[in-house]
Amino acid sequence: MHIDQELAPQDLLPAIQRFWALSAKKISSLNQDYDATLGSPVFTVKGRYTTRGWTEWTQGFQFGSEILQFDASGDESFLEMGKKHTVEKMAAHVTHFGVHDHGFNNVSTYGNLLRLMNEGRITEDPWERNFYEMALKASGVVQARRWTNLPGGGYIYTFNGPHSLFADTIRSLRSLAVAHQLGHSMMTESDVEISLLDRLIQHAKTTAEYAVYYGDGRDAYDLWGRTAHESIFNVNDGKYRCPNSQQGFSPFTTWTRGLAWVMVGAAEQLEFLSIVDEAELVPHGGRLAVEGCLLKMAKASCDFYIENSAADGIPYWDTGAPNLHRLGSNYLDRPADPLNDWEPVDSSAAAIGAQGLIRLGRYLQDSDAADSKRYTQAGLTVLRTLLDEPYLSTNEDHQGLALHSIYHRPNDWDHIPSGQRIPSGESSMWGDYHAREVVLLVDRLANDQPYLKFYI
Repeated sequence: MHIDQELAPQDLLPAIQRFWALSAKKISSLNQDYDATLGSPVFTVKGRYTTRGWTEWTQGFQFGSEILQFDASGDESFLEMGKKHTVEKMAAHVTHFGVHDHGFNNVSTYGNLLRLMNEGRITEDPWERNFYEMALKASGVVQARRWTNLPGGGYIYTFNGPHSLFADTIRSLRSLAVAHQLGHSMMTESDVEISLLDRLIQHAKTTAEYAVYYGDGRDAYDLWGRTAHESIFNVNDGKYRCPNSQQGFSPFTTWTRGLAWVMVGAAEQLEFLSIVDEAELVPHGGRLAVEGCLLKMAKASCDFYIENSAADGIPYWDTGAPNLHRLGSNYLDRPADPLNDWEPVDSSAAAIGAQGLIRLGRYLQDSDAADSKRYTQAGLTVLRTLLDEPYLSTNEDHQGLALHSIYHRPNDWDHIPSGQRIPSGESSMWGDYHAREVVLLVDRLANDQPYLKFYI
């Protein structure tokens, strides 16, 4: 990608104001017109949100978007909407033992509401605070319980089973982090207490070791920062077996949304761990070892994103997709083309990845000025592209906000418009939510407001 070295958060404010105005209309349209009896809205087809049963991992994004809209606009109607839906709909997600998505669903709802109370943006109420805290404590433990032990560590396993580690799950470590900060731990048989922070760090280390490649040692054949969507282990002896991909093209190519989850998950955990007491990190080798592991993962994944996205910062859905060569040898030197005939782009990966780039840049601002600027400017460059057409949905009849998102290309779940060969023009609930989240982050930076963070 071509990074704009001069772009400042303040330069994006006019586009940000338009974004929030459009966002409000999209949320209202969804609430008025969507039939909730069909299940959680997942992605759009011909501009209308529809569902797709796999796991219930998007409802927290739907209601979390309402809360973020209040955060950005101050419009109390969106706060009440978000509160009401969180109380009525989200309890099942807190106690959902079958998924690895607690950081998506519950931190986006209960977590955002607790954050707003901590910031003084909503009225302090002891019972309401206790309600949010109890939900987040329970969610952190339920998530941490999906555990596969490895020699010297382990990981939170996916809905595929105990053998499966997803790159995505590093973003669900938020649920463990918040619960740990609230003083909670997991109690097991015979009152054995398990630290949620320990499981957070162990999962992050396992992800860094097996899901991200660094181009040396075991990975000498591979590239710095390439990621695998899924890592497979032998649960009998804990040995790593092979990479795999559920939503990418192959185990040996990089599905860019999985890459983006690693980028933002590693960067925000670096932010969180910076406030954790040194004594709590000693069992894992100390601060330098723990943060060094996550920093290497964050830099590698962000570097790979920068090197393998189009000139305007938008990635194609997989960096090894089989027909990319048909776009021409210099396709990354041009802005991405969401209406090409061969391979779709993924704006949701861009929205998630932009936040990872900006957070990593901020994390490095006191230790590495050059890298700090590089990552920050890259993130702002991506966001500028997303805040304009053809990615920003300005059509009020389209319920989506960020256009040209891809869900599951191998399963052929994405809508292909009439007369076209590949999916385009549609939105996803995670893409819309993460667009709102990164815009809110930059909105606050531009207006010198408190830094947006998930932890307490």
